[in-house]
Amino acid sequence: MAYELPDLPYAYDALEPHIDAETMRFHHDKHHATYVSRANEALEGTQWADTPVEEVLKSLDSLPEGIRTVVRNNAGGHYNHALFWTSMSPNGGGAPTGDLAAAIDSAFGSFDELKGAIRARGLGQFGSGWSWLVLDGGKLAVESSPNQDNPISQGKVPLLGVDVWEHAYYLKYQNLRPAYIEAWFNVVDWDVVAQRFAAAA
Repeated sequence: MAYELPDLPYAYDALEPHIDAETMRFHHDKHHATYVSRANEALEGTQWADTPVEEVLKSLDSLPEGIRTVVRNNAGGHYNHALFWTSMSPNGGGAPTGDLAAAIDSAFGSFDELKGAIRARGLGQFGSGWSWLVLDGGKLAVESSPNQDNPISQGKVPLLGVDVWEHAYYLKYQNLRPAYIEAWFNVVDWDVVAQRFAAAA
């Protein structure tokens, strides 16, 4: 079954003032929609056409070379953004609790240290890309990836990602990526991240 653009789980303006409605509208309705349509076009007629996007991204090396880059970029863009929308909430922010909080303290020393690592990776990503909190071999780690690459392609489990492509923030924050990342922490849904952690741990 062809990929479909998922609905946002909240209104375009629900993340105001941290992420503005106009950015959400363009980011979801234009950018994400384009990733979906281009991924579908590339996979149409292949044995991968009905394969879940997670499995496609885990198997990039098995794809025909002629479509591999297009699929990597666009199926990756679809997967990354579907994860991104559901990682945020109008009731987000704050700090994680429970097992996730304990794992963060164990891996990073504190929640503030985790935030600093996510921030540093996001700011250090040259050009477009993502900063990720992942589960790697049962351990939490922070890493970045260029373009629409995703840690799932390296056998890791993405728990949370912040989009640092300029289209994610330029309308409101212009070139101020640090201010955008700082604001984004106010809408992170740590309950959803904790659910992903529990399912993968």
